[in-house]
Amino acid sequence: MDIAVRGAWLVDGDGGPRRRADVGIEGDRIAAIGEPGTLGGKRVLDADGLVLSPGFIDMHAHSDLRLLADPPHLAKVSQGVTLEVIGQDGLSYAPVDDDTLAALRAQLTGWNGDPPGFDWNWRSVAEYLDRLDRGIATNAAYLVPQGTLRMLCVGHDDRPATDAELDRMREVLARSLDEGAFGMSSGLTYTPGMYASTDELRELCEVVAAKGGFYSPHHRSYGAGALDAYAEMIEVCRSAGCALHLAHATMNFEVNRGRAAELLSILDQALDEGCDITLDTYPYLPGSTSLHALLPSWAAEGGVGATLERLRDPVQRQRIREVMEIDGADGCHGVPVDWDAIEINGVRRPEQNGHLVGRTVAESARSAGKPPAELYFDVLLSEELGTSCLMHVGHEENVRAIMRHRVHTAGSDGLLVGERPHPRAWGTFPRYLAHYVRELGVLGLEECVAHMTGRAADRLGLTDRGRVREGYAADLVLFDPDTVTDTATFDEPRRQATGIPHVFVNGVAVISDGRRTDDLPGRALRKRSTPLGQTP
Repeated sequence: MDIAVRGAWLVDGDGGPRRRADVGIEGDRIAAIGEPGTLGGKRVLDADGLVLSPGFIDMHAHSDLRLLADPPHLAKVSQGVTLEVIGQDGLSYAPVDDDTLAALRAQLTGWNGDPPGFDWNWRSVAEYLDRLDRGIATNAAYLVPQGTLRMLCVGHDDRPATDAELDRMREVLARSLDEGAFGMSSGLTYTPGMYASTDELRELCEVVAAKGGFYSPHHRSYGAGALDAYAEMIEVCRSAGCALHLAHATMNFEVNRGRAAELLSILDQALDEGCDITLDTYPYLPGSTSLHALLPSWAAEGGVGATLERLRDPVQRQRIREVMEIDGADGCHGVPVDWDAIEINGVRRPEQNGHLVGRTVAESARSAGKPPAELYFDVLLSEELGTSCLMHVGHEENVRAIMRHRVHTAGSDGLLVGERPHPRAWGTFPRYLAHYVRELGVLGLEECVAHMTGRAADRLGLTDRGRVREGYAADLVLFDPDTVTDTATFDEPRRQATGIPHVFVNGVAVISDGRRTDDLPGRALRKRSTPLGQTP
């Protein structure tokens, strides 16, 4: 045995009660599970008092570039994450051509940065997965981003896809699924994915279903139209026969305070009718996105260049301001923007705009002596849209109600760039264990671990990960249930969690005695898609 973990409290990812056990690792697999004190190995870890569980699965990650540009990836491995689902919110970097890649790099700077000197040596999903296989810290599963697909095949315009364009989207989607993607994501408050009609989404989901994948939408509204938006996604997948995973399934903004039960009622009805639905959430109240994402969709039509031209036009600025402040832009979920709730937390040009970080748009506008909307427009122009923000719009009672649900999984939705990124990028999984398990008792420990491991693996269709079983991949985390704590805060968001001394990815230690090792044992996982004409 290469490694023997002795005397741990084994929480196996199924939700059953913990038990004392030894676990042996040979190569990249769990080789044996025995009674305490029975297993030996070349390396022996005394785990007395620690919980040994499957590695945590981040069902909603934005590590598409950071896995490659920041190989140690301490933010994720230090909190016990061994697998990330990327390609989220309908926007990522494959499949692309040269023009689409250039547009995405500009549009996604606020999410992922644009690392200088980075080698963008892929265009297809297969090539991107091959690039990940050169060496990454965690395992990764990729979703085909529907907005990227539309950008590639239709462009940036707000119009229906032609029959030929829809055929091409279906073809590229099918090929990308065959190359190893696990399904498709959408970002239906982001351009150009939001320009797709319900019928277009259903057509694409039929391809996903035929290939045995799942659809993971960031739907059209988390605010004024949230329940209708959830209902649309359920109906799309019901009619397409496609499995559905609802991304960061929250009920935000003041209009939705205390309304989680209404969402859960809709989900329960669909589940009882046989729909295959899961969801993920993060254990925080504020959300995070690109600052320009709050614009009305028509103001962002045509891509970054066209958006900047509108922001330079005083007439267009006034029109945008009225929509955002009075009507509620679709980019802001149909709710009139509250500038006191929008905090700038990352800028592309810190030497010019760093003073804005950590302050709301309203605060900075008061200091500058100008209306908040005007400051907002000026920042977007100065930054060429490369700015991120926090949105202080969540409600604790909704967060707790949704995380208790029978199909809940965990996702960080963490952006990893910027001066003050959301602490969920470093703290999501230990926060579940510390705050919602140990301190509040919202979830039991075994139940919470199952949400973060076995249940997530089931959604991905993984039959050898997400549980501690003989023959399964040795993705494992050892943590102290009495001390595990998220230390990342909104003021200091890049602080490593405590109480997680050991993390293994494919049998290799990436955290040892609380410190990062030099190893990069992760790999791109590839789903084996269903040949067309066969039943998934």
